[in-house]
Amino acid sequence: MVCVSECTARRLTELCRPAGEVRVVRHGVDHGRFAPGQPEAGHDEAVLSRLGVAPPYVAFVGTLEPRKDVPTLVRAFDRVAPAHPDLSLVLAGAPGWGGRAVEEAIAGARRRDRITRLGYVAGDAVPALLRRAAAVAYPSLEEGFGLPALEALACGAPLVTTTGSAMEEVSAGAALLVSPGDTDALAGALDMIVRGDQGLETRRARGLAVAAAHTWEASARGHVAAYHAAVGRGRSRL
Repeated sequence: MVCVSECTARRLTELCRPAGEVRVVRHGVDHGRFAPGQPEAGHDEAVLSRLGVAPPYVAFVGTLEPRKDVPTLVRAFDRVAPAHPDLSLVLAGAPGWGGRAVEEAIAGARRRDRITRLGYVAGDAVPALLRRAAAVAYPSLEEGFGLPALEALACGAPLVTTTGSAMEEVSAGAALLVSPGDTDALAGALDMIVRGDQGLETRRARGLAVAAAHTWEASARGHVAAYHAAVGRGRSRL
């Protein structure tokens, strides 16, 4: 059995007690798309203009569903917004199930006029959105891997995500970490990043290194190795 993270492998082992071998083979990043440099001069500015987005902003990219805990992000942004009058929150992603909580959080926000919902964003626009963000927030309650967080790191974006799931493992010290559902902690982390805290550039450099180690070629090799091992064990039982 192949899992995408150590965290997922642990959960599988705890809940299902698999009889076969469990291997961890992580996802990769399309480094041709997700990179710290834009493809050509003016590319990112043109993309943001087309989306109607102007820096500085906090970006979230993903489906708006309960597992992503966007309501906590909305409340955290609402708390930190007065200290950063030009800052906005940009939510990029199609609505999923259970979207009422997001709607209610935005409706209850005092600075809801500074929250932009883009809906689904085409894949070629996502790297520009990540590169130009003052901060990328990925406050999920649970993830099997957290690929958008890794893609943000590959773009050199300052990242804040949550503890206790695969995202802490994947970010590997390159992100600020807060407890899931902790509005105050998330607001404090966003404030630190937007102000440019002392560790920002160190985390950014580490994030680029962490992302560089994740390639789809390496992921493919890991899967092929798992298949060869499975075939070998099958033959040994004949």
